[in-house]
Amino acid sequence: KEVMDMDIKFKPSQPHWYERYVQPCVAELLGCTFFIFIGCLSVVEDAEGAGRLQPALAHGLALGLTIAVLGDI
Repeated sequence: KEVMDMDIKFKPSQPHWYERYVQPCVAELLGCTFFIFIGCLSVVEDAEGAGRLQPALAHGLALGLTIAVLGDI
């Protein structure tokens, strides 16, 4: 019987230890550092009349950017 290419099933390879353990930890560290750094800078550089809106927007944008960049890891 002929074996067709579609009949061959490959086992999914296990991810490398770096992709499984180190890369998520580095992504978490970078994401948290970026989020806290932007949040602290938004409070320090408080513009007059912005009130609570400036830190809230800065945190929201930092979180959105972090998820967009590091979300697939």
